[in-house]
Amino acid sequence: MTRFALTVEYDGRPFMGWQRQDHGPSVQAAIERAANEITGETITVHAAGRTDAGVHGLGMRAHLDVARAITPFRLMEALNARLRPDPVAILACEEVADDWHARFSCLARHYEYRIVTRRAPLTWEAGLAWRVPQELDAAAMHDAAQVLVGRHDFTTFRSAHCQSDSPVKTLDRLDVVAAGDRLSVFASARSFLHHQVRSMVGCLALVGQGKWTRDDLKAALDAADRAALGFNAPPDGLYFLRADYP
Repeated sequence: MTRFALTVEYDGRPFMGWQRQDHGPSVQAAIERAANEITGETITVHAAGRTDAGVHGLGMRAHLDVARAITPFRLMEALNARLRPDPVAILACEEVADDWHARFSCLARHYEYRIVTRRAPLTWEAGLAWRVPQELDAAAMHDAAQVLVGRHDFTTFRSAHCQSDSPVKTLDRLDVVAAGDRLSVFASARSFLHHQVRSMVGCLALVGQGKWTRDDLKAALDAADRAALGFNAPPDGLYFLRADYP
């Protein structure tokens, strides 16, 4: 049995999310189906994270175990051939140690959330960014974001359906970067709660609109109460960038 690590890129719009679902298509199921066709084996794909419906991946890491003899390059090529026309691509494939695990060996996960501030609707970027119809104060958003950096109880920014054992997480980075009518929010941590990034971005957008201040954001964090959340941003603009390993 050989363990292969994959780097996966995908457009999340057609999927119910990464995780296999009974009620719709998923990225995990698409890769597992392709792997089964190649090997004739029942294969489970494990990922560094479980992105929601409509969330995208630029460098998701995953692994799978294959019994038959096959090189990483041939497996990558065969997976890509069988994944079409699903918008999923295997960017890299390599053999790893039997104890390497895409989820449990991961040291950090990095996300980007993309916002476009304009009145006109999005065309080719529809579903690939969050359109906000007014200008946002990126400097105020970035300043307020630093309130959330560090180790905190993130209950306010946690989905009611989150399965994490604890709401306490350490956020290593939350930066807001602007370029013209485009803003990117970069978030990094060892792990995140369900909806945490989207919830933080939604509240930062309120700061950018002048509806909230830095103090309002801190009060929401300190409340440790989902009812204190200002807004949960849509999935459209969220991208899993990469995962770090030893």
